[in-house]
Amino acid sequence: MAKSKKTEKKSSSKGIRRGLTKKDVYEIVVQYLSSHPGQYYSLRTLFKLLKFTTHPLKMLCVDVLNEMLKADNLVQNDEGEISFNGHAQTVEGVFTRTQSGRNYVDLPDGVSVSVYDDDTMHALPGDRVRVSLFAKRRDSNKLHGQVIEIVERADKPFIGTLQVNDHAAFLTSPDGSLPHDIFIPKERLKGGHDGDKALVRVTAWPERARNPYGEVVDVLGPSGDNNTEMHAILAEFGLPYKYPAQVEAAAERLDPGITTEEIAQREDFRDVTTFTIDPRDAKDFDDALSMRRIKDGVWEVGVHIADVSHYVLEGSVIDREAQQRATSVYLVDRTVPMLPERLCNFICSLRPDEEKLCFSVVFEMNEQADVMSHRIVHTVIRSDRRFAYEEVQYLLEQLGEASDEDLKNPTPPQQPTEDAGAISVPRPTEDFRDELVMLNRMAKQLREARMKHGAIDFDREEVRFVTDDKGRPLSVYFKRSKDANKLIEEFMLLANRTVAESVGKVDKHTEKPKTLPYRIHDVPDPGKLENLGKYVARFGMTLRTQGSKKDVAKSINRLLHDVKGQNIEELVETVTLRAMMKAKYSTVNIGHYGLAFDYYTHFTSPIRRYPDLMVHRLLTRYAQGAKGASQKKYESLCEHSSDMEQLAAQAERASIKYKQVEFMADKIGQEYEAKVTGMTDMGLYAEIVENHIEGFINVHFLGTEPFDFDERNFCLVGRSSHHRFTLGDHIIIRVAKANLLRKQLDFDFIRKVGQHAPAAEPQKRFFEMMPQKKGRKGRGK
Repeated sequence: MAKSKKTEKKSSSKGIRRGLTKKDVYEIVVQYLSSHPGQYYSLRTLFKLLKFTTHPLKMLCVDVLNEMLKADNLVQNDEGEISFNGHAQTVEGVFTRTQSGRNYVDLPDGVSVSVYDDDTMHALPGDRVRVSLFAKRRDSNKLHGQVIEIVERADKPFIGTLQVNDHAAFLTSPDGSLPHDIFIPKERLKGGHDGDKALVRVTAWPERARNPYGEVVDVLGPSGDNNTEMHAILAEFGLPYKYPAQVEAAAERLDPGITTEEIAQREDFRDVTTFTIDPRDAKDFDDALSMRRIKDGVWEVGVHIADVSHYVLEGSVIDREAQQRATSVYLVDRTVPMLPERLCNFICSLRPDEEKLCFSVVFEMNEQADVMSHRIVHTVIRSDRRFAYEEVQYLLEQLGEASDEDLKNPTPPQQPTEDAGAISVPRPTEDFRDELVMLNRMAKQLREARMKHGAIDFDREEVRFVTDDKGRPLSVYFKRSKDANKLIEEFMLLANRTVAESVGKVDKHTEKPKTLPYRIHDVPDPGKLENLGKYVARFGMTLRTQGSKKDVAKSINRLLHDVKGQNIEELVETVTLRAMMKAKYSTVNIGHYGLAFDYYTHFTSPIRRYPDLMVHRLLTRYAQGAKGASQKKYESLCEHSSDMEQLAAQAERASIKYKQVEFMADKIGQEYEAKVTGMTDMGLYAEIVENHIEGFINVHFLGTEPFDFDERNFCLVGRSSHHRFTLGDHIIIRVAKANLLRKQLDFDFIRKVGQHAPAAEPQKRFFEMMPQKKGRKGRGK
């Protein structure tokens, strides 16, 4: 054994592969095997040749080989050895096109195949295609290929601007996502005018035609109008931007009344102190807290959730629409709800002084936040007060109950929150002081216990805008989670975990757990974690990448704590977050790594998340004696919900980026202090200090000399002066260009902070030197 350790240590010093992702492993395997067609290899030999010496790398390699065997890219002999299948060098994936005009086919395992324009066979973004792989060049690890079959045309329409004249109409795509404009017969414009933004479906692309033919599906409105642009962002990600009339009509027909028979079947909390705490501008109050003292040192805490399932029956027209949407979407200036407004803002919203039906998790807890018992019951409540987070935070700070970090940035005095449709004057905050203080103390203890068990503490700021009545951004501000937010968060987490345990935590030797949609979060990818460790080492920091889940999580928390207040804080937080796996929904429970919970689900937001509604229905069914539910059905719904959640998050980010670019559009030529937040061989990214808006500085505009990207030390270095740009550098930039169509900002580098003059005069921007070409791109007859 001693010899093998020495050998491995010696090998590692010679550059053994470490920190590779599955995508990296795939490319290495394909490159090697395709270069040696007809040669058979055993696993052991292949590991040795590819220098895969660690157990995680070997496991990733085995996964890749199994997928390649399944896709017929490999053949296997009687001895179990494998060889590249030279007769099956085709793969299937989804065709994409970048804003810079490059074509790729994305394969299921995350690898991309580059395709030249002449080899696309008229494929369009979103099409499922079959690609023939070219032999690899010795000087490149990239895969190249040619589209040989369009397996399935994408049904998703394209978004762009209509250009209409007396003779023809076209849809142009200024973001570069279309290789050619779409020709539209004038009888298929659907009322669209020149300059309107529209959705267009491609109907045909004749082999000899330069342009695809299409028809207008919907006209969004004039380009540049705020509603038009927000609807375009939703449409870009395939998300709905209006509610079907028949669904709205069905919601109007719902009876909001609560019968005495219904109340008799529920636990009555109408006389128990109850309140909601939400953002100041919220209207859909889907959770409330109640509290009463049972005896000295023991409290009953109720987490009450709107009983949406009482009103939205499974299979109804409202349910089908909610299932398809799966989530509410939160853009920078609006909420696109999962449910019709009458349901989410009125019938189900837990508004003060109104009787409401709830599904509740009720805890008996001592003052150390230990749960002594719990029950999951249907209830009826009447909220006494609607709080905004700022009101509760101000009270906690005045009473000395807030954390030291919150007290550094105190909350200003707050006026009582007025409710949408409220008919009574809100009671003063002081009326609920004892309950709020005790809940806050319990929440802090719950949070401390989670952290001790290995939960990861991501505390990211949220970008917000003040806009005028036309949606134009007037200013930017940021919100971080404070004690009032964390109070609600901890009790929602407790309720979600308790519900998941009530179904999933059984003796697996004698009982099979019933079907439930869990919220799961896998452990970080070993390769990404190792890369993260190398990355932060550049800043003199260490990260434990091996060991128990708890030990690694604690090391990540130490890292996040150590960078607080430093120039690289946001950068390290972002890179660490990217090393994490994405949380998703599944009926197969693997626990939640980020929260350090063995069982976790989503129960607390059925107004805005469809999985919560599924959980409510299943809990009711199981309480009535049902023995189970179709796992296949609910797994499919979980996958759909996870997909829609990701699309909603992408749309939210796109709306924020649009508003950031719009906010900077009238500031061209102005100079700001910024800090370097990222870099590539093409240039660097810099974030303006005062508003956290990020732009790109092309490497050609850093000075007159060429700059090279030093990937090992993550910096850009001037070839002659050796002048360096590193992460966290504070620089002065000038806003050069704001491209709303592409949601991109370009900056010019002026100088480093503290430097009186630039190191070298930057080159003139290309568009300043060259006359702009006129005419439309990609036009043909």
